[in-house]
Amino acid sequence: MRAAARSAAARSRDRVAASDPGLLRLAAGLRTVGAISLTLAVLSLLGADVSHLVAGAIAAMVATFAIREKQRDRQAVTLAVGLPVAFASMSLAALLSSRAVAGDVFFVALIFCAVYGRRFGDRGTALGLIGFQVYFLSLFVGVTGSTLPGFYASLGVAFGCSAVARFALVPQTPAGILQRLREAFRARLAQLIDAQLDLLDAGPDDVEKIVAQVREGTARLHETAMMIQGRLDEGTRDEATARLVQRRIADAEIAAERLGLLVLTARSAERADTLTLHLPGAPLPEGGHLPVRDESLDVLRRDLRALGLLVRLPVAEGTATAHVRNRLLGYREEENLPRASPAVRDVFRGVGEAARAVLGLRIALDGPQDESDDSPETARSREELDAEDAAMGGGEPDEEAPAQETGLRRPTTRAAVQVAVGSSLAIVGGELLSAHRWYWAVLTCWIVFINTASTGEILVKGYRRLLGTVLGVVAGIALAGLVGHHTWTAFAVVLLCVFAMFYTAPLSYTLMSFFVTAALGVLYTLLHTYSMSVLVLRVEETALGAACGIVAAALVLPVRTDRRTNELLTTVLDRLTDVTEAAVEQLSGGPPADLLDLARDLDQALADLRAATQPLTHPVTPLRTRRETARYVVALLETCAYHARALAATAELLPTQRSITADPRLRRAGRRIVANIAAIAERVADERSTDEVLTGPSVAALLSSGGPDSASYGRVTDRVLRHLQRLDEAVVGLARPLATPVARPR
Repeated sequence: MRAAARSAAARSRDRVAASDPGLLRLAAGLRTVGAISLTLAVLSLLGADVSHLVAGAIAAMVATFAIREKQRDRQAVTLAVGLPVAFASMSLAALLSSRAVAGDVFFVALIFCAVYGRRFGDRGTALGLIGFQVYFLSLFVGVTGSTLPGFYASLGVAFGCSAVARFALVPQTPAGILQRLREAFRARLAQLIDAQLDLLDAGPDDVEKIVAQVREGTARLHETAMMIQGRLDEGTRDEATARLVQRRIADAEIAAERLGLLVLTARSAERADTLTLHLPGAPLPEGGHLPVRDESLDVLRRDLRALGLLVRLPVAEGTATAHVRNRLLGYREEENLPRASPAVRDVFRGVGEAARAVLGLRIALDGPQDESDDSPETARSREELDAEDAAMGGGEPDEEAPAQETGLRRPTTRAAVQVAVGSSLAIVGGELLSAHRWYWAVLTCWIVFINTASTGEILVKGYRRLLGTVLGVVAGIALAGLVGHHTWTAFAVVLLCVFAMFYTAPLSYTLMSFFVTAALGVLYTLLHTYSMSVLVLRVEETALGAACGIVAAALVLPVRTDRRTNELLTTVLDRLTDVTEAAVEQLSGGPPADLLDLARDLDQALADLRAATQPLTHPVTPLRTRRETARYVVALLETCAYHARALAATAELLPTQRSITADPRLRRAGRRIVANIAAIAERVADERSTDEVLTGPSVAALLSSGGPDSASYGRVTDRVLRHLQRLDEAVVGLARPLATPVARPR
């Protein structure tokens, strides 16, 4: 019973870790709520009135969420510098409160500077955000020259409590965050293996649902891998450790995705396409004749469960676990494979490779392991991993810094001009709606420009904020009626809304806006300014601010969504060329390259493109054909990236694995693939391009056409050939949706 309880507790921890990788959302919510609660407690002990309590609560929230730097010392410096910035912003707001025109002009100038400050990195972004939000706070609570000293005290208490919450109550270190991200990766990997086991036994009516779960699990695993890669530099002690963890994470991700494809193929009458795991609604391979009762399938089910167990265990526990690990690693040897159909034997091979990736991940994350119970196959796997670790270089590639745009072409300058124009329109329109609440329109206009880079992104963000505000007004009415004027009950409700706001912010901007508006309804009640007309005005000002932001983005230095996505698409194709060319060159006997960093750049470029296409793939978009095309292109690029990562991982094994030997004939196939990617990139950059995508013999045929003795390619593994062939097919598949002409083989 104790073992069962431990197992249930472990699975619960896994679910929490998988739902919130690194516990970043939970920490953000707790840190903000802690800062606000501590501020309210201190100010209440000092006898502050409600307006000062509200000002302190909002200032504590701003001082907490504005700082996004990863190093604790840099966070402390930014927080210390942010306090005088807040003092200055509040002072100017108080001095200009009776001068409407001067105040409006300064507000627009402040908005311009706050957005322009993003070019100076995280600190510039944080200080600009603090300056703007404190000015807004001053307008919200009605700060005047005579009340400045009391509000100065509220600001000082708020920033001090924010520091206590950040560094004492809810401390986070880069190493600690990375450790929790590793646990999330393990949990999501185990969940993906569970979904693959369900896929093996899924009936005809359930297979689409289970494939969707496998697809989602694969995407979530990749998301966690990307988060780990973004934290390696700060969270590890040296470059060698960072590169080792990055390599083992990439190996485990590739092995897990390959295992899912093999399981899908084993239950089908044809080989599954990689695109199936990346494109929702993709056609599934035709159903095969997988027997219900078969000894080899029973063994496979048992071993998939055992693989999930190995993933979940942070360290090896006892002889039984070692026996399971040895059995799974034994499937890397042909003589240990059970008698079964070729497709099922491939799944056993995939299980063996996944077990090897889990072993490498365990060694990289948990250190040396007990080797007393190792089988010869396990010992061989350890030797391979040690050899790979020893051969792994630690140097950084020499890269030239990308050319920076200047003037109005610089993204931060362009965004600053756009938001200044939009805010000017919002001030004029907002004052026509209300002489006292006009700043809500300005706030919305400001917010829709945060983390957006094209007109389409601003349109989608404005729509989501308006929807969340409308729903939040309804909730605010209900909450205001429940809490009445009970001060501490109202603040408790506000704290719950703030926590929910920060916990849901990365998941849904609409939900975040909902909780913000609901909290504001309660704050209005505390300030004795609540009425139905005020909440309706909030919706009107929000709609006006979103409209002003969209108009400014569309008319002032516009960046069309098509242009933005084309630029990012070209970048993805360039990064795909870099990885493919370097991996094929190394597999052909060329000099080693820094394939890990090249693959990381490809993943980041693809993540940027995926985010930029959200306006095109949003459910409310009326252009359905365009939406499906965008989804198809992104899914094909994800397929290309998977095969390119797999080629890069295989190329890095050359110095350490006898089964993989360089083959110069691969250059011929690689040249065609790289040339096709270049032709597509040229077509995306210039529609007048006449470059064509070349088709022809398969990769295996290209390798066997060099002479009478070249038909044998035993030195090149079948896996390399499959990845090259699938990459070639996926690249050719990109030609049609991207309108690139295809030259038929002669």
